[in-house]
Amino acid sequence: MDWGRAKSVLIISFLLLNVLLGYQLWLDIREQLNVNVNTAELPQDKILLMQQKRISLDANLPLETPKLGDLTYLLRTESGGTAESVPLDAPVDSKIIFSKSELVKALGSYIPDIDQYVYDSISSSVDVGVLHRAVEGHPMFDAKLLLYISNQKITSYHQDSVELLGMGEAKQVLPATKVVASLIETYLPDGAVIADIQLGYHGQIFDSEKQVSAPSWRVLLENGPPYYVHAISGEVATDETGGEEAGSGQREKGQE
Repeated sequence: MDWGRAKSVLIISFLLLNVLLGYQLWLDIREQLNVNVNTAELPQDKILLMQQKRISLDANLPLETPKLGDLTYLLRTESGGTAESVPLDAPVDSKIIFSKSELVKALGSYIPDIDQYVYDSISSSVDVGVLHRAVEGHPMFDAKLLLYISNQKITSYHQDSVELLGMGEAKQVLPATKVVASLIETYLPDGAVIADIQLGYHGQIFDSEKQVSAPSWRVLLENGPPYYVHAISGEVATDETGGEEAGSGQREKGQE
């Protein structure tokens, strides 16, 4: 037997094994670091509960806790209140949706107040770009501008136009950590994946032009309906079922 050759083979084998184990260790550490970045602000007991329920937090937890009040506004829909879209005279390249300045330049003469809408990348798809009317940078989740896309061109739109009437007393909003902790403990199903968390405005839409929208945290899952958490009271609503407040054990229907 060639002991020198056998020794070389063993050394190379051990080196390859060490490389493989080192790579696996690096993957585990990287995964743990990612988890720690997103969950660092959560209480330890909620992190343990997440692990037990196999809940993943793929979104960063926002740190903002501004003072916000209820919005009172008039909600009007283009196309005479129907679900029909308004065709553009000339289709425009859909990539402008990612640049607010280009979007305003290309569609500002067609779509009223387009500069006051913000793009929602999570809710958008290859066929429909979703934007929300924004107030001081916070989106109104019930007031949308839908840009319909065909062959990478924006061909038509459907707009909920808003006229603000006033804002109620501003109060400090609940931190996102407290909102997510409550959802993990009470509402989220096993295996849920939290994809996005954003502060904005949400309210039940009534059959009237005049509407009221409350400061709300929107929590989107990878699969399943969005959760809206009242940013002052902590009451939870979702689009899944209708009618009552989730804070009383049931959930009210939104209009997302």
